[in-house]
Amino acid sequence: MQAQGKDQRSVIGAVGNVVKLLGAATVTGVLVAAVALPTVGGAGLTVNAAADELRLLPEELQEPPLAEKTTLLDADGKQFAQFYFENRESVKLDAVADVMKTAIVAIEDFRFYEHGAIDLEGTFRAAVKNVSGGGVVQGGSSITQQYVKLVLVNAAESKEEQEAAIAPTLSRKLNELRYALAIEEKYTKSEILERYLNISYYGAGAYGIQAASKRFFNKSASKLTLWEAATLAGAVQNPSVTDPNAGKASRDRLLARRNVVLNRMAELGKITPQEAEEAKKKKLGFKNIEAPGGCEESPYPYFCLYVRHEIATNEDFGKTRKQRERLLQRGGLVIKTTLDPKAQKAAEKAIKQYVKTSDKPVASQAMIVPGTGAVKAMAASRKFGRNKKKNEISYNLVGDRTHGGGAGFQAGSTFKPFTLLTALDQGMKLNDGFGTGSGYKAPSRSAFRDCKGNVVGDTNHEVKNSSEGGGGFKTLTSGTLGSVNTFFMRLSQEVGLCDTVKMAKSLGIKRADGEPLKEFETFTLGINEMDPVTVSAAYATIAARGTYCTPMVITESTDRDGKKTSYKPKCKQVLDEEVADAATHIMSGVFTKGTMTEVGGIGRPAAGKTGTTDAYTAAWFAGFTPDLASAVSLGDPRGAFKHDLTGVTIGGRYYSYVYGASISGRIWKNSMIGALKGVEATPFTSVNMSRFGGCSPGRCEPKPPPKRDGDGPGDGPGDRRGDNRGDNRGDNGGGPFRPGGDGREVNGGDPFGGAPIAPTVP
Repeated sequence: MQAQGKDQRSVIGAVGNVVKLLGAATVTGVLVAAVALPTVGGAGLTVNAAADELRLLPEELQEPPLAEKTTLLDADGKQFAQFYFENRESVKLDAVADVMKTAIVAIEDFRFYEHGAIDLEGTFRAAVKNVSGGGVVQGGSSITQQYVKLVLVNAAESKEEQEAAIAPTLSRKLNELRYALAIEEKYTKSEILERYLNISYYGAGAYGIQAASKRFFNKSASKLTLWEAATLAGAVQNPSVTDPNAGKASRDRLLARRNVVLNRMAELGKITPQEAEEAKKKKLGFKNIEAPGGCEESPYPYFCLYVRHEIATNEDFGKTRKQRERLLQRGGLVIKTTLDPKAQKAAEKAIKQYVKTSDKPVASQAMIVPGTGAVKAMAASRKFGRNKKKNEISYNLVGDRTHGGGAGFQAGSTFKPFTLLTALDQGMKLNDGFGTGSGYKAPSRSAFRDCKGNVVGDTNHEVKNSSEGGGGFKTLTSGTLGSVNTFFMRLSQEVGLCDTVKMAKSLGIKRADGEPLKEFETFTLGINEMDPVTVSAAYATIAARGTYCTPMVITESTDRDGKKTSYKPKCKQVLDEEVADAATHIMSGVFTKGTMTEVGGIGRPAAGKTGTTDAYTAAWFAGFTPDLASAVSLGDPRGAFKHDLTGVTIGGRYYSYVYGASISGRIWKNSMIGALKGVEATPFTSVNMSRFGGCSPGRCEPKPPPKRDGDGPGDGPGDRRGDNRGDNRGDNGGGPFRPGGDGREVNGGDPFGGAPIAPTVP
């Protein structure tokens, strides 16, 4: 009985195969007739009816641009980064070796140049073999049909669309055929082959023949040899199975597939049997050439990050963020940037001199050209990456959060120039001043109002000078050079907190974390967290005589079709030129009479300001010449208040306290000298002394009373020893000089949720 049942099943199976074969033949016959005989009359009426039923007419295929890699170039045109969704470089057919064209046609569609959209003979042959074999034994799709399928797969936005594009259904094959008919009408055979070679995936992350040639064999597609061409031609059938990166078994399968291609080429007479045998003796030869993508692989990762996020947020590159990010990953752009290799190298070298990559505190620097906003360099002491054991960091230390950065560090006394500018803009003169004490308390809550009109003065909070140094009469000049906290608190009170905030904002000041600026009474002492790019741009505004320019990192982009788009600086005059000149005049004294005296200048006209924050949580220096502005920050990203800059070893040197001039000022000096080497020095515009010289009535330093008989030197009330008492001894004047020559400044804290009040520094 079992034998009889088995015989019956055999008979039934045989009959089923015959039915399937007849069905395949019928479908193939309809396709043959529909394609080859679309207008046959008489007996062909049934064929016409079938064609109408199947609607086998050309249908336009939407061909979205292939995903191409985007390349970033420095100002000299050298590549420093690339982004890609698919590692692809499309090339013209004449840039592909003839042997590659021959190999792919031989193995995938040897009658490619003889048939139309469908190889009728091949389709029927494949159908018969597949039915008789009980599965897919041989493919029947032409190169044109394969191209159509790959276009549909690449265009798919969802998993469902991708599955539909490869579904083993008659409706999918019919749609594919309709599109293929249109493709054959639209392009020549050479154009179809070119598109097929560029869209195909070859394994190992390589899309398109050019990327595959480089990935597999470290050469362009135009230089492929016979055995190399056969390898790549064999890879397109099932690249996931023959991916050489997947292991030895996959490489063995790829080698076997290569030899199948060589045999087929010999069988078709494209090469001789001897040539085939010689080629088969070759090893696989996979060189596994990496195609680094993303900023982690870039030599300038922080600049790369800034550019990447600039594209993602800049509407010049698309209406929505999704469109812009897609363009970056797939658009095939060549983007020329403002990065200056000389300036970048100078910044990196200077940082390396003073801060090690293994140090927990991190130094960060940006360089910007006044008058254009072109960012020349972005550097940091830590390497970019995600390996915490190597002390790497995975966000942009130099930029704000919009550009991939973090929360930044409090800017300290680098904010005092904004109050200085406000005072000068309101008509104060270089030697206008007032007497100050060693501490300052707001006389009333209404002494300070934010820009919403809220009273923010704190009559209980006392801001102190460093080491409780004595006050005395301070002018705009001496108060700035000494970075006297109490003077700037009184000055901020007089010119108005809101006006100072508005001045800072006009120079591009905004918090690194994107939150609104904290408008507290201690605003002038730098309680807001900043990033070096933003501070550099603000100081570049002063250098450019009041012209603020949005930081600019991209100068030109070229799309896949060779169309170039240039990007111009976005600048506007935000400040009276002469006001900027007056501030520059004062700030240029920082190297000779102020907190950078022990560090010194850079051998050309320069101006700047140190910035040490409350409780030594961060240390800054920002400065400029007419040709270049730069800001350097130093702080601990683990938490500036928990991990302050006291009792720390940085760069192999121990520091009891880190001031703005200690490390940041020195980095600034050395990097600026290097970046400006070979650049002719440009002088600052002289201050208009008829407008800003001298002092205003009621704001001049009181004359000392006449000496009385018997008075010893220095007798008499108050501090009458000149504007510069305390210069070179610290930002706040009157404090004892610190060994090591570090300029000193300690800012008052923010009693409204910012920094805690610093203890008195001895």
